[in-house]
Amino acid sequence: MITIRPSEERGRGKFDWLDSYFSFSFSQYHDPAHMNFSNLRVINEDYIAPAQGFGTHGHRDMEIVTYVLEGQLEHKDSIGNGSIMRPGDVQRMSAGRGIRHSEFNPSPQNPVHLLQIWITPDQMGIEPSYEQKFFSPEEKQGKLRLVASPDGRDGSVKIHQNAFMYASILAAGAAVTHELGGDRRVWIQITRGHLTLNGQPLKAGDGAGIEAEKAITVIGQAPETEFILFDLP
Repeated sequence: MITIRPSEERGRGKFDWLDSYFSFSFSQYHDPAHMNFSNLRVINEDYIAPAQGFGTHGHRDMEIVTYVLEGQLEHKDSIGNGSIMRPGDVQRMSAGRGIRHSEFNPSPQNPVHLLQIWITPDQMGIEPSYEQKFFSPEEKQGKLRLVASPDGRDGSVKIHQNAFMYASILAAGAAVTHELGGDRRVWIQITRGHLTLNGQPLKAGDGAGIEAEKAITVIGQAPETEFILFDLP
């Protein structure tokens, strides 16, 4: 079963410096039909204006993964980390028993476009931690590149949940297949271009939840299409 979440049906929060689209209920946007998908709690597509950002704020007991699509994002946190993320970087922050951080667009003229992803952890009250790694376009071209996993395999960032996050870039006509083991579920989020998922068309901003399928095949339908795939319990 494939359930499509069209881009235009997502929630939205728009301010003078921030334009956000919510795949699941978040902040003032509440939709009982779209609270989460398995352990995937948040997928927010954010556009942050130049020289603007989120001031210091706190999180607890959440695995927070940031995936930059365009521009730059500066991160600072209460456990001593500071970095600037660019396209291809994947950042994992385990909030655990409590962490405070800020996210700021350091460019004076260019916006930053990113996905912020929250995954509920399998352990509560852990020591807060942080990790950031770069994955080149070549690593994702025509394949599913593992970027986050429970054990950090294949150079991925490590998350505290039995969940796997893959990134892929497909040329027109290129295909990848992913098998769903046992009672696993999959969520796909398209970040640019358009594709078909088991024959069903999806465009940038669309998401889809997949359950009770043995396998899925994704085929690029644009010169360059990028998407994220989550393999979830």
